Amino acid sequence: MIELDDRTLAFQRQTRAWAQELKPLALELDRDPDAIHRHLDVAIVSYLTRMTVPPEYNPDPVVIDGHRFYGTGTLERVVLAEEAAVGDAGLLLASPGPVMSGVLVDAMGDEQQKKWFYSRIMEKPTWTFFALTEPDRGSDAGAMSTTLTPDGDHHFVLRGAKRYVGNAARADLGIVFARTRPGPLGVTAVLIETSAAGFTAEPLETIGLRGLRLTAVTLDDVRVPADQVLGRHLRATQRGMWSAVQGLNRLRPGVAAFGLGIARAAYEYVLDNRRTLNTADRHRLDRLALRLTELRQLIWRSAIAVDDNEPAAGYLASAAKARASRLAEEATLEALSCFGPGARLDHPLLDKLARDARGVEFMEGTGNIQKLNLFTGLVQGGLRRD
Repeated sequence: MIELDDRTLAFQRQTRAWAQELKPLALELDRDPDAIHRHLDVAIVSYLTRMTVPPEYNPDPVVIDGHRFYGTGTLERVVLAEEAAVGDAGLLLASPGPVMSGVLVDAMGDEQQKKWFYSRIMEKPTWTFFALTEPDRGSDAGAMSTTLTPDGDHHFVLRGAKRYVGNAARADLGIVFARTRPGPLGVTAVLIETSAAGFTAEPLETIGLRGLRLTAVTLDDVRVPADQVLGRHLRATQRGMWSAVQGLNRLRPGVAAFGLGIARAAYEYVLDNRRTLNTADRHRLDRLALRLTELRQLIWRSAIAVDDNEPAAGYLASAAKARASRLAEEATLEALSCFGPGARLDHPLLDKLARDARGVEFMEGTGNIQKLNLFTGLVQGGLRRD
């Protein structure tokens, strides 16, 4: 049984208090994703604008009970993600901040690139994105068709299209994966500015997680300075595909925590709004509470594995993500069933939770991709069954 230390418990208490501000804003953001611009002063949104900026670039971190918090640890981030998603997962995902690009800048950026990136983040609330998925190829990086070709000695040109990219229409900065030549070693990542000529991002209509503002990105001869190509100082095997996997491993425990938070929000909604519970309903809720606790332990275990660079970290992250997306859907549907056939109309917040839960399945790889990853770990001995 994993238990949080005093420092992380203090952070959990604070984020739980911050999250109370989110629930009253949830339906407003669901109707109008641009409403996030009216709520940048919300405490947890303010924290997210700098979360994951390393200490050397952040002289003014959040201090709670005498502890400094930078959000650079995966365990810290999953604790925040669960509490914030209980408030509203949509607002959490709509918030500006470096997380989506920062995990890759940290993994592949050189000192100059990190300094440039984080100085931009510290100037003002800045949205970032991570573009891997393509319209006809999904998130199969091996089949990627977006290209990065040299244009003189000091620039490259980016051509192609990406799809289902969160926050790209709001972002100033982002990471785009592209191919420089055939084969797995031909995949690389570049840091781009969305103000560059040829970059366009069109919002897509979605039913759930509308705050994330998924977009379709078109890259029409976007010129990229050579010094914004990530991983030039690394071995070829540590760029592109490897970095994409490392980035997903770091992000998946957080996505799993979103799912856990949505499931917990549905559970707590029933407790708060059903005046009486019969024996059968009480047993259903008791089983759900146990599943929430089990999932939380798995997510914390995967986060600790990522922070400790354990070889099994990626497999545990996939296990957590697969189980969380399933529980989020099941919990929200079960909660709706507690209020009868008109529940989606009579309880719009619960309806939103059910729509958001479905969206978790498609973040950072579907359940089938997570199961394939787990199967690989078990077959190759990278993950123990116990």
